[in-house]
Amino acid sequence: MKRTLYPKLLGGYLIYGLICFIIISTFGYHITFNFLERRDASTLYRESALISSNYAENYFKRSTTLEEMKTQLSTLSTYLSSEIWIIDKQGQILLNTASATSPAENTEPEVIPDFDVTDFGNKYYRTGNFYGHFDSETLSVFSPITVNYKVRGYVIIHKPVSSIVNLSNLLTNLSYQTFALLFLAAFVVLALFTWIVYIPIRKIAQGANEYASGNFEAKIDVHSNDEIGYLAASLNYMANELNTLEEDQRKFVSNVSHDFRSPLTSIKGYVEAMLDGTIPVEMQDKYLNIILFETERLNKLTKSLLELNKFGSHGVMLDITSFDINHTIRMTVQTFEGTCMEKHISFNLILSGETLFVSADFSKIQQVLYNLIDNALKFSHANSAITIETTEKNEKVFVSVKDTGIGIPKDSIKKIWDRFYKTDLSRGKDKKGTGLGLSIVKEIIQAHGENINCISTEGVGTEFIFTLPLAKEQEEHA
Repeated sequence: MKRTLYPKLLGGYLIYGLICFIIISTFGYHITFNFLERRDASTLYRESALISSNYAENYFKRSTTLEEMKTQLSTLSTYLSSEIWIIDKQGQILLNTASATSPAENTEPEVIPDFDVTDFGNKYYRTGNFYGHFDSETLSVFSPITVNYKVRGYVIIHKPVSSIVNLSNLLTNLSYQTFALLFLAAFVVLALFTWIVYIPIRKIAQGANEYASGNFEAKIDVHSNDEIGYLAASLNYMANELNTLEEDQRKFVSNVSHDFRSPLTSIKGYVEAMLDGTIPVEMQDKYLNIILFETERLNKLTKSLLELNKFGSHGVMLDITSFDINHTIRMTVQTFEGTCMEKHISFNLILSGETLFVSADFSKIQQVLYNLIDNALKFSHANSAITIETTEKNEKVFVSVKDTGIGIPKDSIKKIWDRFYKTDLSRGKDKKGTGLGLSIVKEIIQAHGENINCISTEGVGTEFIFTLPLAKEQEEHA
């Protein structure tokens, strides 16, 4: 048996780890960087707006100087780890907190070439080297300086992107550490899954393989109160039943061989004796009658086997009709009149109403009644009575055949439905039986979807009760 489930499970676990690593290293880092960039841009924009309204506006109103404003903004620049610029509309840098020189008003200011505030687009920030002014990538945020509803210049704050990258890397490393813990937790789950699920499944698969090879003695050692444990218990039960069935089949073949061999041996012996003259001509009629009796036994046995085979292969077709079960019982009882007179046995019929219609196969139910009554007559004492009763309850008709004969041993009641099964009392009492009558009865009743039960006490008697569906036309017949 090729084992592929566990390697697939391990492969899935490793693929899961690889996918998570790729997600963290690519998408996770990208998402973190964008979040930090937007957060820093928002923070810098708020600061630039405050500078624009509180400091830069005063400069353009001539109420403060660049020197005074640089002194005020340098501390803020250090706090923000950034550069703060004040530029006019033409791109001239009026104030740079990172410059070491004093922003004298009469000096020529530095000009940003190709400066155009529309390059920011619909955003208030952008990243890059800001028109070649910086050697590394920088986050630049601007806020307009408005005086008397006119834009006079801009406050621009520059912050190195490297600080955002460093923080992104730090957070990504934390994500890697978290993932490592999750990966370890997943490994623990995998180990538990292996112990709780995979190992029991492997034991079940090994057991099923043993059963497939015919070894029903093997047991699946899985004991858990869950679906897997239930499956293992079911397979163990199935194996035990198959093992029992195999033993029953051996017994069945042995019984068939015995029941066929005995009459055939008798027939062969008597025929040979007549042919070689051992049996004189004047006595041949007696032994021919014995041969005829044994031949009838074989014929009856063969018919019973063919009947059972039809039921076993589910090939039997039931001719469901509505008929009077009480009338059927009366007619069947009459066929045993000769036997009853010989043994002085009477019938006690307790029938529900004059008529009681059921829906079933008439010929098959007649066969059931015949077999049960015949069985009751075989094991009833002389000068006794057999009671046959019909009752109606919950749209079912209950038919009871009860005798006061020798009864059935308690340990044999469950076995009487088995093919060829005969109790020791049966074999000693009657040698004409095939041991198939009750098996046929049960097959017929089950084919109708009904039930049959046996209640027996050894030395007291036996009662067979079976059910039939009440005919829908019962009221019309009534």
